[in-house]
Amino acid sequence: MTDEELIAKFVAGDRTCLRELVGRHHQAVLQVARYYAGQRAEDVAQETWLAVCRGAKNFAGRSSFKTWLLTICANRARDMGYRESRHLSIDLSDSVAADRFSAGGAWLTAPVPFADRLADQDERAAILALVRRSLADLGEPTRTVVTLRDVEGLDTREVAEILHLSEGNVRVLLHRGRAAIRSTIEAEGGQS
Repeated sequence: MTDEELIAKFVAGDRTCLRELVGRHHQAVLQVARYYAGQRAEDVAQETWLAVCRGAKNFAGRSSFKTWLLTICANRARDMGYRESRHLSIDLSDSVAADRFSAGGAWLTAPVPFADRLADQDERAAILALVRRSLADLGEPTRTVVTLRDVEGLDTREVAEILHLSEGNVRVLLHRGRAAIRSTIEAEGGQS
């Protein structure tokens, strides 16, 4: 059943549908809440789900349920007085090493695709563990951008709207985050 069908059934009185929606989306809500509220993320997440319960009848389907939900979360965090992360610090450690490029900006050695390695179940598990650890090690807002784009599947425009960043900033942060994760896999996974 789709999120939109679940929210419609919830509005119609089937309260068990909320449990399914929470199971599907609570981790994403927590990620956005952490972006704004740090250690108070659980409070923001709870307020978000309460707001969803109160406002479910107002879901008009102009965006996906997930986008609507995460926008509520960001708004809840701001309403609760948490900082809004509009200024981005530049952390060059999240960038691809300059020595991997020629003077003209081309790859000296292109990154090796991981597709062949992911076919092997043991290697796949090891790489996924590295990805999870590397993602957790990313600073904010890079971690939230990568999570919303690559884990939650939102598009650049949706991430920009939810986090109040420009689409250009989202693309830069996504590139840096992916590069950092790739570097970890290459360094620790034995791939160069």
